[in-house]
Amino acid sequence: MSIKDFAQKIKGLAGFRPKPLPRLSDELFIGLLVILVGFGSFGLGRLSKIEGSKTPIQIENAPAVTADTFATGTQPSTLPTNIGATSKELMGSKNGTKYYYTWCAGANRITEANRIYFNTKEEAEARGYTPASNCKGL
Repeated sequence: MSIKDFAQKIKGLAGFRPKPLPRLSDELFIGLLVILVGFGSFGLGRLSKIEGSKTPIQIENAPAVTADTFATGTQPSTLPTNIGATSKELMGSKNGTKYYYTWCAGANRITEANRIYFNTKEEAEARGYTPASNCKGL
């Protein structure tokens, strides 16, 4: 099958309308077809670039999922129920002035020997610490 036969076949499909379409010359039809394919390819290329540039979601410090997780219908005991209220979810450095949640990137840079844990935000602020700006939620 040649391009000319393929163009005639496509033109024949357009004849199903009640009003016949005006007849296009073969050169004009092929030119329009090439332009439309080019625009479609460009659009798909941009769409794939947008999808590829999104950063994937990463779950850090996720609780362990076991068979009991689905059998009981309740949350596993490893999930924090009241973050920052009575648990040791806040920490700071002995040498610093900022406090973080334990899962923040800044908290990961504090060595184990220099870590100080707080029960509440009020306790941390009473000891002279301020919330870290790069730790969301403080």
